[in-house]
Amino acid sequence: MSRSGNNRPSLVADRRYKAAASSGRGGTSKPRKSAPRKRSPRRGGPLGWIAALWRFVLRLIWGITWRVSALGALVLACVVFFFYAQLPPVTDMLDARARGSVTLLDRYDRVFAWRGETFGGQITAETVSPTLHDAVIATEDKRFYSHFGLSPRGIASAIRINLREGRGPLEGNGGSTITQQVAKLLCLGTPYDPAEWKSEAAYETDCRRGGIWRKIREVPYALALELKYTKEEILTIYLNRAYLGAGARGFEAAAQRYFGKSANQVNATESAMLAGLLKAPSYFAPTNNLERAQERANLIIGLMQEQGYLTLAEAEAARRNPATLSEAAEAKAGGFFADWVMSEGPDFLTKSTTEDVIMRTTLDQRLQSAAETALADVLKTKLREGSKAQAAVVVMSADGAVRAMVGGRTPQPAGSFNRATMAKRQTGSAFKPFVYAAAMDLGYTPADYVEDAPFTMNIPGSGAWSPKNYSNRYLGIVTLTKALAESLNIPAVKISEAAGRDIVRKVASDFGIESDLAAGPALALGVSESTLLEMTGAYAGILNGGSSVRPFGLIDLRLKGDEVPLFSQDTGIGERVITEQSARYLTYMMNQVIEVGTGQRARLPDRDAAGKTGTTQAARDAWFVGFTADYVAGVWMGYDDNTPLTGVTGGGLPAEIWREVMIRVHRDLPAHALPMDVPAPRLPPSPNQEPGPRPVDQQGQPSGSGTSLEDDLANRILREVLGILGGN
Repeated sequence: MSRSGNNRPSLVADRRYKAAASSGRGGTSKPRKSAPRKRSPRRGGPLGWIAALWRFVLRLIWGITWRVSALGALVLACVVFFFYAQLPPVTDMLDARARGSVTLLDRYDRVFAWRGETFGGQITAETVSPTLHDAVIATEDKRFYSHFGLSPRGIASAIRINLREGRGPLEGNGGSTITQQVAKLLCLGTPYDPAEWKSEAAYETDCRRGGIWRKIREVPYALALELKYTKEEILTIYLNRAYLGAGARGFEAAAQRYFGKSANQVNATESAMLAGLLKAPSYFAPTNNLERAQERANLIIGLMQEQGYLTLAEAEAARRNPATLSEAAEAKAGGFFADWVMSEGPDFLTKSTTEDVIMRTTLDQRLQSAAETALADVLKTKLREGSKAQAAVVVMSADGAVRAMVGGRTPQPAGSFNRATMAKRQTGSAFKPFVYAAAMDLGYTPADYVEDAPFTMNIPGSGAWSPKNYSNRYLGIVTLTKALAESLNIPAVKISEAAGRDIVRKVASDFGIESDLAAGPALALGVSESTLLEMTGAYAGILNGGSSVRPFGLIDLRLKGDEVPLFSQDTGIGERVITEQSARYLTYMMNQVIEVGTGQRARLPDRDAAGKTGTTQAARDAWFVGFTADYVAGVWMGYDDNTPLTGVTGGGLPAEIWREVMIRVHRDLPAHALPMDVPAPRLPPSPNQEPGPRPVDQQGQPSGSGTSLEDDLANRILREVLGILGGN
């Protein structure tokens, strides 16, 4: 029934529990009580406290670790991005040198030497020989294509090796990837500054410095390299910047230096040898020790075989045919010559060049080898064992073009003391041809006479001076030819005094003896000092007919890639010093030195030659300088500390060395006649006539009063005839 009005029905809650079955007591049932909840037991005491503390420490460590890691990752990312933004294009990073290089060519345009660090040209990982590409990967970083710039396994292995060998964990093997090595080669982006480092060598040493801090700095730079460049580009930088010994920067320069070919042409054995240089370039350089370099190459071939780059058959074939040096690299030709010729050009294009320079020179590698082997062979057989006596040889053409130069008994590193150009020594009797050159130019002839007898001069301020012959023997009246052939001292002094010391000094100076020449009468005996190069050049002036000669080795100089040279010359001949007739007479006199005089041990078997011996006081220096119609050669022997030689004179070992050098120099060359004139013989002077030259006037010409030996003889005969006719 419905409800009306405002009365609302009362709210009645639903029963939560059903009425319990009546128990017969007529009332409602009581609700059932729930079972009591069991509580988990709590840990109390010290164990609970420790567990709670451990959980707190772990949460603290985790909180710090992930925050520090996140911060470190952020910092690393920023540093990597900083390096990444600074990295230039690959092509700007291939030439590592702050200075340029000089490549020296011989007279036939063949390379024989380099100075400075050469850069053979840009190469890429794609253009080098495949075997070279594989050898570098196998040697330096076999996981190169799978890592991200760092190799944790490699670092761990390196630490284990270092500790096993008693070194610090980061000393010795570094476990560096190729990418990390490139980071070192780039000095972590720090450019070379001459104001900060004394030299490029000091700069590179600093860049390669090890240690934990250096390793830490390498990490972001290596990662930046991996992000910026492809693997092949990173390898390209490495192939171009790595130093490989003997002044070769990059594999292209090294291939040219050691094998005379490009890096894209080297075979497996040559590739292995080049890759083996990366560990210790100077130590394993084949020009330093070929056998050691070959042993190192065999090790690399084994690595290439293990990693599948070479088959067993290819590896065995490579071991049976080890790499050898090119002819130019093996010869090591012209080291002393190269040092000297570098000084002929301006420093800013030679020693301090920032460009790559090509120098064409006068060197003849065949003649250089002839000079070196001849010197070595004679000294090996004739010099006593253990002797430290030194020797030098110069060979040149008559125009002063130097064809060979040996500055010491053994090859030396670049910049070593060159006895052919740097050692100023007394010349001894090798100076006497300039005395007779002055005499010939003043009217003497080789047939004129001079008296070889004890002789004393009064020198103002010094008193009496009595020169003596080397043999202490005196031959009496002799021709000038005989006096020079026997290297007599008394006649040389007399001729020098008669001609005038100033004239002798001028003739010697004009021929190229640049050293200060003695002012006293001992000038004629060679007490002045000179270098072997100067003396050989002066003798070249006699051969060429009496004109001065400036020895030269540089033909032209140009920048690499340019066709037009910046400097060129084709002769060293200068102004005339003596007449051609005088030179021809003097050549004849010097020919007699070899034929019948003190230089007979220098006589050549198949051609005429002219020369002069020289031995200084106490035999501290021994010389032989001479020439054929084709070449001039000079030989010097002595000790660097001026110790006297034992049993050596200019007519001994130096003459024998000269002979062996010239025999080899002239091999397969036809014989040519010497440019000399044989003088007409003259009668010796009468007993009451002082022998000597005809007097000269102020212009240096024979005087009109005429008292030459010929005139004296004619006048004497005429007087006797007139006396007979006149009844007297």
